Amino acid sequence: MNDSPNGGQLLKDLLTRVEALEREAPKNQLTLGVISGDLERTMFAFMVALGATVFDMEVEMFFALRATAALRDPKKIKKDLLDLEPSAIKFDLAKHGAMSLEELIRQAGEAGVRITICNLSLDLMEISQEELIDYPHLTFAGVASLIEVCSQSKQCWFI
Repeated sequence: MNDSPNGGQLLKDLLTRVEALEREAPKNQLTLGVISGDLERTMFAFMVALGATVFDMEVEMFFALRATAALRDPKKIKKDLLDLEPSAIKFDLAKHGAMSLEELIRQAGEAGVRITICNLSLDLMEISQEELIDYPHLTFAGVASLIEVCSQSKQCWFI
C-alpha cells in the first residue's frame, strides 16, 4: 500500500493552499494614519498618498485627533474659529513648483484616495461634519475601521 497521494490529489491540495494564502494576503494598499493637523505633516501625508497612487496602490487615509481640523473647509466655518488655528510656516510653494494643500487634496480625490475621519475625534475637537471639505471619497468611522484596514494593507504609516 502506497501512503503518498497521487499527482492529481497533490496538485489539488496545493491549489487549495495557494488560494487560501491569496485570500489572506494583504492588498496592494497603503494606509496612512494622520494624527497631526499641522500644515507640513498634512501636506506630507497627501504627497505620500499621491505618490503611492502612481505605483497603483490603493490608499486609505484615516484622520484622527488634531488632524481632523486640517480637513475643515475655511468657507464653512466662522472666522473666529480660524483665528484659533496654530500658525504654520509659510512656504513659497510656487517657487518650488509644489502644490498647495488644497491642490493636493483635490488631486488625491481625483486619484481615488479614500479618507476616513474618526467620529470620536470630531466630537473631541468639536467639529461638525458640515464644517468639513467636500471630498468624493469621505467616510466616517471608529478606530476599529482603522485596525481592519491596517490588517488588510501591505503598509501602514502614521504621520
